[in-house]
Amino acid sequence: MAAMLIQPSQADVRRFFCGVYAKAQTPAPLEPMEMLVSQWIDEHPEYHADLADVDAALASMLKADVNQENPFLHLSMHLSISEQCSIDQPRGIRQAVELLTHKLNSLHDAHHQAMDCLGRMIHESQKAGRMPDGEAYIDCVQRHATKD
Repeated sequence: MAAMLIQPSQADVRRFFCGVYAKAQTPAPLEPMEMLVSQWIDEHPEYHADLADVDAALASMLKADVNQENPFLHLSMHLSISEQCSIDQPRGIRQAVELLTHKLNSLHDAHHQAMDCLGRMIHESQKAGRMPDGEAYIDCVQRHATKD
């Protein structure tokens, strides 16, 4: 049986992040994925206002500004990199991010540099109409970890 690929809509992603933010403000226990998301949300207090109003978050999808950072995309990338590292896929990403974390003395800063590489890989893949190049992604993160 083939694995089912879950692809949430942009609205689903925004509802999820806003829901985690709201739940984290209560004494309700968080699920493991919610705890991970909540930790990344805590690292970004500048996004708290965006996450506090789900209706505004959904409405803002219609008027996205390419010059303004998208907190939902940013948090999604943190989550993606965390998941990639937890299962080491693409193979080698865990070690590359660990090296970068050690160099920068900050997992958060390492994620931000890895995000640049991840974004570049996705952009190149879409532009060329081919599968993402995991090796190029890891090479990029490793270059960040080893450059002076």
